[in-house]
Amino acid sequence: MAPAKSSKKKPKAALAFQSPDGKSSPHPDLDALVQQTIARVADKWTLLTLEVLDQHGTLRFTQLAELVNGVSQKMLTQTLRQMEADGFVTRTVHPVIPPKVEYTLTVLGRSLGEAFCSVWTWAEKNYKAIEKARTTYRERS
Repeated sequence: MAPAKSSKKKPKAALAFQSPDGKSSPHPDLDALVQQTIARVADKWTLLTLEVLDQHGTLRFTQLAELVNGVSQKMLTQTLRQMEADGFVTRTVHPVIPPKVEYTLTVLGRSLGEAFCSVWTWAEKNYKAIEKARTTYRERS
């Protein structure tokens, strides 16, 4: 009788990002940071908040809520807290009545916004090809 095959699957290797020149990072912590950063900024509220603060400068919570179209108060609060924890914004509380709280992009937050400008440039360059692919897909469905 032949030995039974093991039903255990091989563990998958962790995702390792590569630099544009194809080099892998020798630091697993860097790969984890890249994954965490992508997860944080890939949600639409972080990107929209980042863009609003970049365009308008320092803003109060209510101003942000008006400019980040469609965001709930709860979601904006969570987004700003996470952005502050990651070092993308500074939160300044002014000791007045009623309390005045302002949010400003940090240098780190600005640099992240600049990095995402390349996505906009890519989208602008590939807009027609994407639209053509989407039209072809819809026509097939």
